[in-house]
Amino acid sequence: MVGREARTAVSGQGPDLDPAVRAYLDHLTVERGLAANTLAAYRRDLRRYTQFLADRGVRRVGEVRPNDVGDFLAALRRGDADHPALAAGSAGRAVVAVRGLHRFLARDGITDTNPASEVRPPQPPRRLPKAISVDEVLRLLDGAAVGEGPCSLRDRALVELLYATGARISEAIGLDVDDLAVEPGVVRLLGKGSRERLVPLGSYACEAVDAYLVRGRPALAQRGRGSSAVFVNSRGGRLSRQSAWAVLRAAAERAGLGTRVSPHTLRHSFATHLLDG
Repeated sequence: MVGREARTAVSGQGPDLDPAVRAYLDHLTVERGLAANTLAAYRRDLRRYTQFLADRGVRRVGEVRPNDVGDFLAALRRGDADHPALAAGSAGRAVVAVRGLHRFLARDGITDTNPASEVRPPQPPRRLPKAISVDEVLRLLDGAAVGEGPCSLRDRALVELLYATGARISEAIGLDVDDLAVEPGVVRLLGKGSRERLVPLGSYACEAVDAYLVRGRPALAQRGRGSSAVFVNSRGGRLSRQSAWAVLRAAAERAGLGTRVSPHTLRHSFATHLLDG
């Protein structure tokens, strides 16, 4: 950390921070037309930032160093006697304000460098979707099949496979018939980065997939040009990601689960139920 004496020795670099902040806020008001509430939040965040810098003896825009910006972010997350620790989202908003300030100053030639360019806002923790219960999964599976037509058999097989394997939508629709012929009860999935994995399918999913392959897929596939895909659409081509989403959404609505179900929900439910035994 650079001490106060060293800061004083190199002072005189550019204008004071306070008028620079006012110029930036004027720019946001006039040229960007930001809402009053957003401007008020930026003003509060930048006031805290300039006070943080002043406590370090940094009062001019040219004196700010990347470690000052990084330490400010750390101080936001840590909190102090006058300020509670901020969550990642709130701290991220403050860092966005600081990055915008320094980008504005560099773009307008007020400073030669942008000390905030390498400082990234903290990422909020990813929230796992809430797993649905086993009973809700059974309702979802029942909701995937209405009647015994080829599309109903396909939809049931698709949802059964998604739940039984924890597969992503892209992995399910990317399946070729040969991927089911590895060995009985095992499916070959091609994941991210073209990584292959062999996954046990489970008896209920096997029954649903077999019923579709025997009684549903031939009727759909004959309408196309001989697709190798397991899951095909009504024209005989490979089922699209959007159509697979629509199948899952329709099943959730029939099961009374509304918008609570997504492919990721099924993946999380698969893992949760697997751990539960």
